[in-house]
Amino acid sequence: MQGILFGLMPHSFCIAFVLFSVIGATTATSVLKRFLLIPDLFSFLVLVSLFLATISSLFYLKKTGHLSAAGIKNNWRYISLMYFVTVSVNLLFFFVIFPVLANSNANYSPISGLEQTAKLSLKVDIPCSGHALLITDEISKKCNVLSVNFKMPNTFEITYDPKDTSPDKITGLDIFKTYKATVN
Repeated sequence: MQGILFGLMPHSFCIAFVLFSVIGATTATSVLKRFLLIPDLFSFLVLVSLFLATISSLFYLKKTGHLSAAGIKNNWRYISLMYFVTVSVNLLFFFVIFPVLANSNANYSPISGLEQTAKLSLKVDIPCSGHALLITDEISKKCNVLSVNFKMPNTFEITYDPKDTSPDKITGLDIFKTYKATVN
């Protein structure tokens, strides 16, 4: 049980983010919005997970009586595995989970009687894919668009009704004061 706890400790912030996303993207985003607006938040969380992996490794080495240079040398496989898993989980979040969450509401149900739609492609200066859900949510809530689709690394494809909204209204959102957007 203690080994599981030490294994999960480095990923506690990522697990918390996924749990909030599962509970509800809208609720989690509104609760965490101020934190998500911090541009380098996810880079900081990667550093925290590596720091916690180090603490977890130190606890393990101390508990097994191997907290020494020789003990580290003898347990290099365990320590390497700890860091490999930590980095792998972070890569999984950045390249798989965050983009999937950002696109979880990518296609909305079509509006009947809609004669014409327009498309807009935005390149947004987000530091990582962890911020994509925030951008997608803001665009879909405030601009009444038909769909928002996130494409790695920082492109958002937006389909909208030109009678209801415009590129200027979309690019004029407050979120783009923090994360600069340019039309592709």
